[in-house]
Amino acid sequence: MALFPAEMPAPEPNLDEMGFWQGCAERQLRFQACARCHSLRHPPTPICSKCHSVEQTWRNAPAHATIFSFTEIHHASHPAVAGNLPYIVAVVEFETLPNVRLVTNILGIPASELAIGDVVELTWDRISDELFLPRFTRPAGRSQS
Repeated sequence: MALFPAEMPAPEPNLDEMGFWQGCAERQLRFQACARCHSLRHPPTPICSKCHSVEQTWRNAPAHATIFSFTEIHHASHPAVAGNLPYIVAVVEFETLPNVRLVTNILGIPASELAIGDVVELTWDRISDELFLPRFTRPAGRSQS
């Protein structure tokens, strides 16, 4: 069962975000980068804030991230997630993608076992046939503490 069931409102990407969501549909986490100065940006934007170029490319994220921040949610923000409480919302960052942070969920690890700086592994939460959301979990081969 997906963390957020099909009854949850789905993302409605704008033109700039299409590359991110197309990557998710292919289960490839990728982030927008300026094709001229190579600055990374997330969320995606139409113009680079560093060099003002409109040229863009997409860079794949590694399969592992580091927890920058997290919180455990005990109050449903939407009725569709009430049955999944509590759940973890986290901000993760990627060693090879400086200045990129992603708001996501941590699955299968209780908050009591999480710490800032923990390494987590990318997994995909299937919401529908067309929608997969990037989530993170305990890295393969690591047991509970």
